[in-house]
This record gives sequence, C-alpha cells and structure tokens, in this order.
Amino acid sequence: MPAPGAGMSKTAEPQELWGAETAKAVANFPVSGEPIPASVARWLGRIKGAAARVNADLGLLDPDKAERIAAAAVRIANGELDDQFPIDVFQTGSGTSSNMNANEVLATLAGEGVHANDDVNMGQSSNDVFPSAVHLAALDEITNDLLPALDMLATSLEAKAKEFDDVVKSGRTHWMDAVPVTLGQEFAGYAAQVRQGAARVRDALPRLGQIPLGGTAVGTGLNTHPEFAARVRTILSEETGLAISPPADPFEAQAARDGIVEVSGALKTVAVSLTKVANDLRYLGSGPRAGLAELSLPELQKGSSIMPGKVNPVIPEVVTQVAAQVIGNDTAITVGGMQGHFELNVFVPLLARNILDSVRLLASASRLFAEKCIDGIEANRENAERYAELTLAAATALNPYIGYDRATEIVKEAAKSGRSLREVAREQGVEESVLDEALDYRSMAKPHE
Repeated sequence: MPAPGAGMSKTAEPQELWGAETAKAVANFPVSGEPIPASVARWLGRIKGAAARVNADLGLLDPDKAERIAAAAVRIANGELDDQFPIDVFQTGSGTSSNMNANEVLATLAGEGVHANDDVNMGQSSNDVFPSAVHLAALDEITNDLLPALDMLATSLEAKAKEFDDVVKSGRTHWMDAVPVTLGQEFAGYAAQVRQGAARVRDALPRLGQIPLGGTAVGTGLNTHPEFAARVRTILSEETGLAISPPADPFEAQAARDGIVEVSGALKTVAVSLTKVANDLRYLGSGPRAGLAELSLPELQKGSSIMPGKVNPVIPEVVTQVAAQVIGNDTAITVGGMQGHFELNVFVPLLARNILDSVRLLASASRLFAEKCIDGIEANRENAERYAELTLAAATALNPYIGYDRATEIVKEAAKSGRSLREVAREQGVEESVLDEALDYRSMAKPHE
C-alpha cells in the first residue's frame, strides 16, 4: 500500500490519508468488507478535535498543532472523510485499529510536526476514546433520528384513532370473536405502544450518555490531565446539545458496556411493538374478498407476477423484517455485553455495528410505516360494522339482564341456527326494551361514555 500522498501532486488531495498501522489492520482483518459505522468515525474526529483544543488550553499541546488538528477533525466530524476509515468492523475488540486510523488521518491532515500518538492521541487511549465515540454516535442518532421518527409514527396512528373513533367492529381475543370495540380504540392502542417504546428508549439515554473518556487504558486516568475529560465533555455538549456525562464509576465505564445493552433492550421492545402493529394491520386488511377486509392499506405496487390485480401489505412486511433484524442485533449485543473481562470489554466494534444498525433501521422503518402505510389507511365501515353485529360475544352484554347461563343458551342456538342474537333472544322471551339497551354495539364498545 503506498504511503500517504505517494504519487500525488502538491495541490491534489491524497487518496489515502492513513498510515502504517491502518494499513496493517486492513490487511489483518479482511472479514466482512464492512467498515466501522461512519457515525463512529465522525465522533472519533469530533472527540479528538475537542481533545486537541483542551490539551492546548491546559498548556500540554502546542496551540498551532492543536488548531491544525481541530480543523482536520471538523472535516472528519462533518463526514467529508468517511472513505478514510477502511478497516473492517470485525477487528480488535477495543477498536484500537480504528482509533489509530483516526490518529493517522488527523496527523496527516494536520501536517508537519504533528505526531499521531503523541499529539492527536494525547490524554487518550483506544480503551476510553473508542467506546466513548460509540456511545455518543448512538446517543446522537437516537436523539436526532429515531425519536423524531417514532414521534412521527405515533402522531400518524393518533390521527387515525380519531378518524376511526366511530367505526364499530368485532373485537378479537385468541383470534376468536369477542365483544365489540372501535377501530379507533385499536389505533389508539397502537399509538400508545409506540409512545411507550419511545419513552423506554428515552429513559435509557442518560446512562448511554455516560462515557469513559479520561479513563485511558484501564480506568485510572494514567497519562491524562485531571481536568481533561470534563473539559472535553463540556465542549462536546455545547457543540451538539447532547447530554454527555461522566461515568458513574470509571472502572464500570471502562469494563462494561451496559448502557448499550440497556438501550438495545429498549430498541428490541420497540421492534416487538412494531411487529404487533404491523401484523394487526395486515390481518385487518386481508382480503379483499376472502379475508377480514376491515380496512384497506395503500396500494403501492403489483403484488404478484402471475395474479392480476393482487396487492400485498408490503410496508407491514418490511417493518416486521426490520423488527426481526433488530431483535437479532440485540441478541448479538447481549452476548457482546457479556465480554467485559476485568478492565475492558472486547466486543466494542460489534456493539457499535449492531446498535447503530438497529437505530438506523427502526428510524427508517418508522418513517416509512407512517408515510406509506398508516397515513393512507381507509376503514371499510360496512364490513367492520357487519362483523360487530355478527359476533356472538355481544351476548356478554345480556348477562346483567338475563344471567350468564341463559345468555349461553341464546348463543348456542344462534350459532347452531345461523340467526342473529336479537332474533333468538326475542324468541326466548327477552323483552325488546332489554335488547335495545343491551345490544347497542357502540355502547358496548364505550360502556363508560
């Protein structure tokens, strides 16, 4: 591999800004062909830019060198140099290779006299910088991408809950007919699931925002100034608006990645919720003639290469596939979180890959679900209300008037004969005034209004 800048003119940007340690890692880890997440590389740049400024303020680093390092770090943080981080994500478990990669790129960009380790990496270790970058990348993307996407989805579901508030239908438990509900009540439940999921994720963010920066190699802070970490955190918080905190204990923060495991568990719960909602919608929209057909999903594309006119619930299918992947990611994160041996967790690149993949997938799927599915759903009022009237479980409302046993006999006869509850009940002597009051389907769905 050519040295940085080899064969380039003085005015051209070198194609490879990294150095020997990065080249070794590229050769050592030809595993997946997938580099570390770009957001982690960008946060490495952001942290190292802030570190250079702090070290200069502390009188530890030449101000001119610090200014050049910080200027180069801005380019990395802005995503201009994502292609300068080629090392496979499945690498040394501390992320040392990618930390060295960042040091080398910044040293090359900063120019003459800047040393990758002595200057760019001053006051840092891979063991505290790399996991800090992972935590902050996840915190950033959850705060600025996932949570707004979940809010968008919940808002769409709430709008449909209001729109469908008066659509009475049969409830279903165990996949069997149950007492009437409204379609709006079901959608309100879906919206609440999404809101609750977002709240669970949000509740975990304070611990995700606790970073081990300042612990250096093992948590003791050897070779770093006692004010270094706090000052860097202040700069990063002011620049990004994120809540970035010191660790509860430096040895916990160095050895364990429990904050990532906790957030991943919350993301898994969101995935479970989205699966329930997506499955309900494709079942309720099944048909159009031989299914439930209580609602219609937007028609986005042909559903079959052989059956003319077929339309499939493609967005719910995408959402449930995403959910399955997020649940799989969480399993790997759980295993990775268990690899905190003594003073260091050695699965950090895997944790980075999977947590950021889960965040990105859930954010994209939530927006897609809202825009291309929920917003365009229409209720089939006629079918829904017909099911409400057909459900034999509505006889439950007769219990206070005629008792459970007598209502059971009416249900059995109605089921056997195919006649309506009202007809059979009337035949068995139940007064019309009782039937009018008890078999009011909208009142059954909302008994306390």
